[in-house]
Amino acid sequence: MPHPRIIEIHPDAPPKPAVGESCNGCGVCCLAEPCPLGMLLSRRLRGACVALRWEGGRYVCGALGAKPRGLRGWLVRRWIGAGQGCDCSLEPQPPEG
Repeated sequence: MPHPRIIEIHPDAPPKPAVGESCNGCGVCCLAEPCPLGMLLSRRLRGACVALRWEGGRYVCGALGAKPRGLRGWLVRRWIGAGQGCDCSLEPQPPEG
């Protein structure tokens, strides 16, 4: 049996959407492992992305900054999978005890 993965999620984070539904800022994917851009920024393949930020009751990608436009914005959105829907198959469980 695989070992459970433990990630700390802000208690006010929205519940994780089903795979394919729109992102709601739950943070599960980015807390578990960075996307391709996050791998470069974090210099790691596992663990929370260093670009992840808690803002306004949800997690957001700090690499997007203040709505980048043009080629830079397009590249960032493409690398983080913005607008593609949830692709995280992890299902958070409440802590035991």
